[in-house]
Amino acid sequence: MSTPNQTFTTFDPADYLDSFEDVVAYLEAVIDDGDDDPAVITQALGAIARSHNLSEIARRAGMSREGLYKALSANGNPSFATVMKVSRALGLRVHFESIA
Repeated sequence: MSTPNQTFTTFDPADYLDSFEDVVAYLEAVIDDGDDDPAVITQALGAIARSHNLSEIARRAGMSREGLYKALSANGNPSFATVMKVSRALGLRVHFESIA
């Protein structure tokens, strides 16, 4: 019995972040499931930036397109200031609340 040829593509959340509600739900899920790993959050911000106009987001954040892409990549390690600038450029505000 032969197996049909199947091709798979890499999942990219940026392909599914079509609305602001999708973006917020995605970030909330990443934060809830991310085990407090800051790399997971920065990668999520990268996916959100890719789902929009990356060049425009970089301009609003005061960064180069390449710098933004690198900072929010899997190997990136952005400063908290960069995360705040990118969040604001995406129309988001970082919010803290008590979990105790």
